[in-house]
Amino acid sequence: MAELIFLGTGTSQGVPVIGCGCAVCTSNDLRDQRTRSSVLVRTDGVSLLIDGGPDMRQQLLRERISKLDAVLLTHEHMDHISGLDDLRAFTFAQDPPKAVPIYGTAGTLEAVRRVFAYAFSGNGYPGMPKFDLYEIDKDPFMVKSVRIQPVEVMHMRMPVLGFRIGGLAYITDAKTIAPEERDKLRDCDVLVLNALRMEPHISHLNLDEALAVIEDLRPGRAYLTHISHYMGKHADVKLPPHVQLGFDGLRVEV
Repeated sequence: MAELIFLGTGTSQGVPVIGCGCAVCTSNDLRDQRTRSSVLVRTDGVSLLIDGGPDMRQQLLRERISKLDAVLLTHEHMDHISGLDDLRAFTFAQDPPKAVPIYGTAGTLEAVRRVFAYAFSGNGYPGMPKFDLYEIDKDPFMVKSVRIQPVEVMHMRMPVLGFRIGGLAYITDAKTIAPEERDKLRDCDVLVLNALRMEPHISHLNLDEALAVIEDLRPGRAYLTHISHYMGKHADVKLPPHVQLGFDGLRVEV
């Protein structure tokens, strides 16, 4: 049994969008208030954070997350990595302090080194975050006892990693998924997939495209994430019975 916690389900601007007065951004439904996309997966006693964007601190506080074994990064865009400095809380909660393991592609890890250059400067300042970086590609890897299968999707021309962990698969920022990568996603109990809005988009699946992928893969259940205010109000979106919009704070057993 695994537990999936939706920390954030919004797109890069979040919802509400700054300065927007649309019906979604002014909604009183808490499900329409979306921080940047991220999830926590707990399985076999291991806690895995997938992505750490600018809302990571408030997400982890909201869900009372006190244990973290590793971070899996899908790609280097700022709405997925810019909160990583706050991982220092997990470093200094241990005696002696321990670096946080972070897994990502070569390009993603290079972006982490660039954005958080001070963490790799070697100047010994005691308050800096400590990261152990592990390069991954499309081959399976282990975090403690948990086997993780990366799944490559395309964010327009940019490769992005999704992850399959047992019966759970998590895909964000996808526009296309090659047939050989789709095969890694078949027979899932739970599939999490991005769906940006109703209208087509150049680098993200829209709702119809996401539903077509779900129809092809036929998971037991599917949840949509990385949702913008252009999707409409959570309560108004009509979906098949086995598909739901994710929302911040949603917990799912897998």
